[in-house]
Amino acid sequence: MIGDRWGVTDSETLRTYPCDDLVVAPALQAWRGVSIAAPAAAVWPWVAQVRLAPYSYDWIDNRGRRSPRQLQGLPEPQIGEAFTTAGGRKLGRIVSVDPGKQLTSTIMGAFMSYVLVPQEHDRTRLLLKVVMQTTRWAALGLSIGDLIMARRQLLNLKQLAEHNGHHGPATE
Repeated sequence: MIGDRWGVTDSETLRTYPCDDLVVAPALQAWRGVSIAAPAAAVWPWVAQVRLAPYSYDWIDNRGRRSPRQLQGLPEPQIGEAFTTAGGRKLGRIVSVDPGKQLTSTIMGAFMSYVLVPQEHDRTRLLLKVVMQTTRWAALGLSIGDLIMARRQLLNLKQLAEHNGHHGPATE
């Protein structure tokens, strides 16, 4: 399918993700991935902070509000909690979490798993898989749209973890 892969290896598409157990025979399966020059412990707080903002194109999905650029010292995500906040509205819900390792959520009928894979030399692979039951034509459009937004989100999380990962919670 067009737009179903970005930044992932064949082996990363073959691995099992937590969202795979939540959707039987998905019409949409999309994989995204990015390498981050920071240990998983520095990446995880940024993934967990997606609860505050989408971290993609703020002018589109956050009504122009800028996603926080400093860690806010949030407690660990909990199952049942809102997945994200966009334009001041809480959206989606967290369905599975293994702190420091994976966060799986659902939003608008899609299920997605963010998985952190520690690498050598304090590097991390941040992988995202999205699955959804929908029509084949809708899956094509959703795959392309998700590619644009998820790519930006992962690149933003990469930049924040690499440049701000050493900072503690904001003191403001």
